[in-house]
Amino acid sequence: MDTIQESVTSLKQAWEKLKLTEPSLRIRDAAAKLGTSEAELLATGIGENVIRLSDQFEEQMLEFPKLGRVMALTRSEGCVLEHKGPFQKIEMHQAGPHKIATVIGPIEQRVFFAGWKFGFAVTTATPRGTMKSLQYFDKEGEAILKVYLQDNSNNEAYEAIVKLYTAADQSAELELETFPTPEYTTREELDFEGFRSDWENMKDTHDFFGMLRKYKLNRLDAVKWIDDKWAYPVDRLSARIVVEKAAETQLPIMIFAGNKGNIQIHQGKVRTIRQLGDWLNVLDPDFNMHLNENVVDSAYVVHKNTEDGLVSALELFDKSGEMVAQFFGLRKPGLPQKPEWKTLLDRLN
Repeated sequence: MDTIQESVTSLKQAWEKLKLTEPSLRIRDAAAKLGTSEAELLATGIGENVIRLSDQFEEQMLEFPKLGRVMALTRSEGCVLEHKGPFQKIEMHQAGPHKIATVIGPIEQRVFFAGWKFGFAVTTATPRGTMKSLQYFDKEGEAILKVYLQDNSNNEAYEAIVKLYTAADQSAELELETFPTPEYTTREELDFEGFRSDWENMKDTHDFFGMLRKYKLNRLDAVKWIDDKWAYPVDRLSARIVVEKAAETQLPIMIFAGNKGNIQIHQGKVRTIRQLGDWLNVLDPDFNMHLNENVVDSAYVVHKNTEDGLVSALELFDKSGEMVAQFFGLRKPGLPQKPEWKTLLDRLN
C-alpha cells in the first residue's frame, strides 16, 4: 500500500471511529475535528457510496432542471440556506476567462465557477431512507453547493447525470490548493475623499463591488471606514430582530449567504422562527435558514444609493472579516425599497 492510500485509509478509519462516539456529527464538523477538509473526508467513500465527477461543472448545472424538485444547500462559515424546488431557469454568462451563472426561480443563486474544483455524487443511508446528492467543493475542499434529491425528484435524470459526468479518475486523493491572500489598502493609504464620493454617487448596488476593487478594500473595512451616514455598527445579534419582525408583520425580505463559488438568495416572506441555542432558524416548508450566531462577530446597517433611491441592508461578518449573511427588504428593480424595511433597520442599535 502506497503512502497516499495509507493516508486515505487512515483518515477513513479515524472518521469511522469518530462516528461511533458522535453518530450525529455532521461531515463538515467531523472534518474540522479530524484536521482535514470536507471534500477529502467525503472522498474516502469513493468506490463505495461516493462517485467522483468530472470538472465539467457548467454542463452539469445546466442539467439540474431535469432533476425536478430538489433541495439546494449553500452556506457561508456561519449561515446555511436551504431551498426546495426546481432549478427553473439557468443563464450562463462569460466573466473574463470564467463563467458565472444566474439561477432564477424557487432556487435563486449567483454561481462563480472560477471557485469550483471538485464534484461528487453521494449516496447516503439515513434513518429516513437512501439520500442521493450532487456535491461541489472549492480548491481548498470547502463546500460550495449541495443538491439533494427529494421523494418526488427525477431519479432517472440524476442517474443519467452521474453516468454522463463520472470522472475517469476515481482516486480518493485530492490535490488541494489555498486561495491567495488578497492585499488590501490601509486606512492611511486610502483616498478617502474619492472613496466617499464614489459611495455617495452609486447608481446601483452592484457598483459597490467595482468600488471595492478600485480602492483595494476589504468589505468590512469599507463599512467601518465610511461615514455613519452610510454604514454604522449595530448589535451583532440584530438578525434576530429582523427575521422575527419580518415574520410577525409578513414583510417580505431577501437573505444572501454563500461562499467563493456560490451565493444563494431567499426572496419572500419568512414565517416560522426558532431559536435553538446559538442557532437562529427559519423553518418554513420550502425554505430553511440556519444562522450560527456564535460565528457572527459584528453587524452593520449599510445604505447604498441607487437610481431607485436608498437600498439598506443588515450585514453580518465573522471574526476574519468574511461576510456571514446579508438581509435586505424585498424589492424589484425600478421600485424603491419598502419604507417599513428602512424603519425596521433604523430601530436597530
